Amino acid sequence: MSATDGMASSALDRARSKAFWHLLPLCFFCYVLSYVDRTNISIAKLTMKGDLPWFTDKVFGDGSGLFFPGYVVLAIPGALIVERWGARKLITGSMVCWGIVAGAMAFISSPLQFYVFRFLLGVAEAGFFPGMIVFLTHWFPTRDRARATATLIIATPFSQIVSPKLSGAMLHMDMLGLKGWQWMFINWAVPAVVLGALILLLLPDRPSEARWLTAEERDALEQELARERLARAGKQKMKVLEALTHPKVLLLALAYFLAVSANYGLEFFLPTMLKDWYKLPLDTITWLLMLPPAAALTGQLFAGWHSDLRKERRLHTVVPLLIGAVTLVLVSRTQGALALTMACFVLAAAGIKSYQPSFWALPPLLLSEAAAAGSIGFINAIGNLGGAFGSSMMGRVRTATGSYGGGLTVLSVAMLASAAIIFFIGLGKRTES
Repeated sequence: MSATDGMASSALDRARSKAFWHLLPLCFFCYVLSYVDRTNISIAKLTMKGDLPWFTDKVFGDGSGLFFPGYVVLAIPGALIVERWGARKLITGSMVCWGIVAGAMAFISSPLQFYVFRFLLGVAEAGFFPGMIVFLTHWFPTRDRARATATLIIATPFSQIVSPKLSGAMLHMDMLGLKGWQWMFINWAVPAVVLGALILLLLPDRPSEARWLTAEERDALEQELARERLARAGKQKMKVLEALTHPKVLLLALAYFLAVSANYGLEFFLPTMLKDWYKLPLDTITWLLMLPPAAALTGQLFAGWHSDLRKERRLHTVVPLLIGAVTLVLVSRTQGALALTMACFVLAAAGIKSYQPSFWALPPLLLSEAAAAGSIGFINAIGNLGGAFGSSMMGRVRTATGSYGGGLTVLSVAMLASAAIIFFIGLGKRTES
């Protein structure tokens, strides 16, 4: 390697490192707020039922799930907007809007209002995550992408670690004529609005706009990203509409739908299962709720790092799904033994989350640029409908049978099917990474 090549490599390495530390902490905290505002209803439910007689398990399950049809509305346009015009404006608009809607949840007084606000929250958040995934492709070369994605999406288990105790404390804030669950919605909504406004100042859309990169570093990073785009474009030229009907894109969307069904079916009902099975006090439940996401966070970091190291995506997606499926179906058989129940929940949560870093590295292997952005938005949109299925199914099965066992079995089968699709789809083998 010549001295010139060595200098270019050094500049690229510096740029990659700077991009990681300047961008991902901000993206991470934005996603933390996103996930808290969509899932804190599961904590609020513990006291809302006492204040709102109409707030039954069926209403909770159906309303929680209505977030996801709303989410479909802007997921594909959001990803395409980021690909063409950049991330800052979309992310700012999304965060401000979802903060306002999340705060308004404090004042619901009927099932219809609950359903409407959950749907609107989904619409407001719709472009955020697919936009973030596309944003990462504008900054991180293929070799860094699973690690970068893992660093972003560990925001979901991190939010589940920190939010239960904080939300639980907020449930005791009965003052100024508002109940604790109302203060909880308001207190989590305000940071989303404030941080969303700061995005316009702090998040450069592409390396060419980053003041914290030297000219040499900007050039090296942009050249590396351009080289990868040309390599993909030379192999696969496809319009967005063609990409959305590509058989493998449709299969990825189905696999994600099934996995997301298990994810939200478990997350929305985990606090209630612990309360119903073991009659635990609120403070104990919020402590226990920190354990599964801690395992999920560790699993995501390891899976993302190891996937990049081995340059392999398929098995790094399939194996966590299998672990989650097996342990999820065992959960209902542990009722009466809290330690075993929590062990199964911990392993199930790790599996349900740890497949994601390598999964989101799959679409760019198949498609390029706008087609990949559109497919990411499409996969995310269709997949997140699984959240509606999983949460609604759990609520309805619980209401009909008085048990969570049947619903947990359905979620386990969904994860097995998702793993099978990813394994046989033929993407993400080591030679493709």
